Amino acid sequence: MATQRLAVAALALALANSVAVAQTRWDLPAAYSPGNFHTENLVQFADDVDKASGGRLKITVHSNASLFKAPEIKRAVQGAQAQAGEILLVNFENENPLFGVDGVPFLATSYADSMKLYKASRPALEKLLAAQGIKLLYTVPWPPQGIFSKKPINSTADMKGLKWRAYSPATARIAELVNAQPVTVQAAELSQAMATGVIDSMMTSGSTGFDTKTFEYIKNFYDTQAWLPKNAVIANQKAFDALDKPSQDALLRAAAAAEARGWKVSDEKTHWYYEQLRKNGMVIHKPSAQLTADLKKVGDAMLQDWLKKAGSDGQAVMDAYRKM
Repeated sequence: MATQRLAVAALALALANSVAVAQTRWDLPAAYSPGNFHTENLVQFADDVDKASGGRLKITVHSNASLFKAPEIKRAVQGAQAQAGEILLVNFENENPLFGVDGVPFLATSYADSMKLYKASRPALEKLLAAQGIKLLYTVPWPPQGIFSKKPINSTADMKGLKWRAYSPATARIAELVNAQPVTVQAAELSQAMATGVIDSMMTSGSTGFDTKTFEYIKNFYDTQAWLPKNAVIANQKAFDALDKPSQDALLRAAAAAEARGWKVSDEKTHWYYEQLRKNGMVIHKPSAQLTADLKKVGDAMLQDWLKKAGSDGQAVMDAYRKM
């Protein structure tokens, strides 16, 4: 009887060990708040992966820069400190211009054009990331970018001297072109920066404006529809390769679903965010003809800057985009 009990215990231990071996846990750091639609989409993605893999792959989402700050996430994934992560591609334009293609102002100003630009640039982006040991899982755009400003703006001349939040090379370059003062501020620090007067203006989406309660400090929003920058969800290639085939397939299916869902939600929520900003006292302006013309010149200058930096790879992306 004792021998039988020992055998049963040994079998139970073996089964427990096999379950432990079969189950893989990933950490996925993200920079935005739990209530942001990107983060909500990430949580749904993780849940879908868990279900589709039969519990073999479990992903824990760490939102609001709680595990790594936004600029650190890509390096953390590349160095296997985290198996996956969500990054804002334009943040890494200084590393390679291809990361900044969707931050060129007035190049792709609608969801339809943004998707064309994504399709045109994805092969080059995947190749670039693969060389760094990273696998691209999916992307989701932010709503179109507009200008939040404490003071009224009728032309770029009115932007001179503004304390302008810069979160990417593109937004820093805009500050330079309009003679504003760039100040580097990450999303998680925005509310404090506005409250303390570190910044009095920024170019970002209605989503970020709502999440950070910009309306408590700034009352003007200019709907310039400048560009739709994308978040990319990435994975460490070795961590992906270490998964069994069913888990890999589950991950990729969930990623495809998250991408389709994310693009749809981003589009749908754009107008909802504007409504919330209005309800909280924000005045949403249509840019004046002069401001529009001035910003178009900024966009043209930045496209030429980008093409010079991106070389033949960038030109190939642009040629593919123009043909779509």
